[in-house]
Amino acid sequence: MSSPNLLPESLAPEIASYAISPTPGPTATSSAIEQSQAAHRIRVLNAWTNQPIRPGARVLELGCGQGTCTQVLGYAVGSTGHIDAVDPAPADYGSPFTLGEAQTHLLLGPLGGRIAFHCADPVGFLTSNPEARWDVAVLAHCIWYFASAEALADILRALRGRVGTVCVAEYALRASEPAAVPHVLAALAATGGSDSEANIRSPLSPIAIKAVAARAGWKGQGEGMVVPDAALSDGFWEAAAVVADDEERVGMAAAARDATVAAVELVGGVKNVRTMDVWVATLVE
Repeated sequence: MSSPNLLPESLAPEIASYAISPTPGPTATSSAIEQSQAAHRIRVLNAWTNQPIRPGARVLELGCGQGTCTQVLGYAVGSTGHIDAVDPAPADYGSPFTLGEAQTHLLLGPLGGRIAFHCADPVGFLTSNPEARWDVAVLAHCIWYFASAEALADILRALRGRVGTVCVAEYALRASEPAAVPHVLAALAATGGSDSEANIRSPLSPIAIKAVAARAGWKGQGEGMVVPDAALSDGFWEAAAVVADDEERVGMAAAARDATVAAVELVGGVKNVRTMDVWVATLVE
């Protein structure tokens, strides 16, 4: 669905080295985690149709978090490009490092001159910067954090006329690898309501995201799937959290946890859980 790769995965160790780490030299464990995250985001970037994240591009990244995707985007746009990375979470949010610590570390590194972090609600940021324009907006692994489908619609409506392309990457609720089935179930089991403080509040499927985008005035230009490799630990983390949480549940919440536990047992324990497929798409007006 795309042209030859913009970034080779062999760059993952270098890009991962820009991230904050527990010690002056990354431990083997933290280094492996950061490299797997960087490699995954390189694969996502290369899968977007027509690869709009190019050297010199101005990119608006919404839901940037600690900057895991930001550093890959910053590398891809080169010294002449720029990333405005926006997230509403406060600087003291996150563990083992806060957003403020992780973002400040990136700004002090080799990519710092290409990145500006903004603590703001996405729609509020767009409203308060009415003259700003970007080549591309990126929503990578952040949609499930939004309070509702309508919150996503509001963001997409606010982006109209402000960017040429919207690049989306989100979990697909699909498991090409059988060992990723527990991750799908764990994501549903961990979902909280729109007013909750749960990480997952709106586990929208690709079909649902496309429907929201269409209502907001965007149409698909291309889409595909990225199947994460075994090194990406997101599925393990989600499944382990659900299995370990023995808080009493009722109804569908209890059923979702029970299904997750059963699926984890079938793959031989949480250590064997893989990360589910990731849907990637580009949208244009």
